Amino acid sequence: MEHFNEIAKQYEPMIHKIILTLGIYKNQEEFYQTGLIALWQAAKRYDRERGAFSSFAYSYIKGQLQTEMTKRNKHDEHYVSVDDESWASLPDLACQLSFEWEDLDCEGLTEKERKWLMYTVIHGLSVKEIAVLENVSQSAVKLWRSGARNKLRDKFLVPLAEN
Repeated sequence: MEHFNEIAKQYEPMIHKIILTLGIYKNQEEFYQTGLIALWQAAKRYDRERGAFSSFAYSYIKGQLQTEMTKRNKHDEHYVSVDDESWASLPDLACQLSFEWEDLDCEGLTEKERKWLMYTVIHGLSVKEIAVLENVSQSAVKLWRSGARNKLRDKFLVPLAEN
C-alpha cells in the first residue's frame, strides 16, 4: 500500500490535468477519486513489455473518467433533480381539484365509516391518528375502515363478465 501512495502522489497532477482536459467542472473530487481508482487498477494491470507506465496510466485514467462521464450523462438525461427553490415555484395541482365532499355518494355508510373515509381520503390520516382524534381505539377505527371498504366495494364493484 505504501508503494501505491507514492504512485498516487506522483500521478496526482496527471489526474487533475486529465479532469481539466475533459472539461469536468462539477463533482471534481468524485472524479478525482475515480481517477485514483483507475490509477490503482492501471498499476495492477501494467505490463512492462507494452511501454512506459506513465503512458499506460494516462490512457487508462482518461478512459475510466470518460466512462464515468458517459454514465453520469446518461443518468442525468433520464433523471431530473429538482432543488427546493424549483419545487416551490411549481403550482400546487391539488388545490386545483374541485371536489366537494357532498358529491361523493356515501349512502349506506354509517357516520363512523364516513368519518374514516373523510379522514383517510381528504386528510390523509392514519388509523392511529384517527383513533387519537376521535378518542377511540385503533381496532375501532379498523372496524370502521373494514365496514366502509366492504360497502363501497359492493356498491362500486362491477362484476366481471363470465366467459
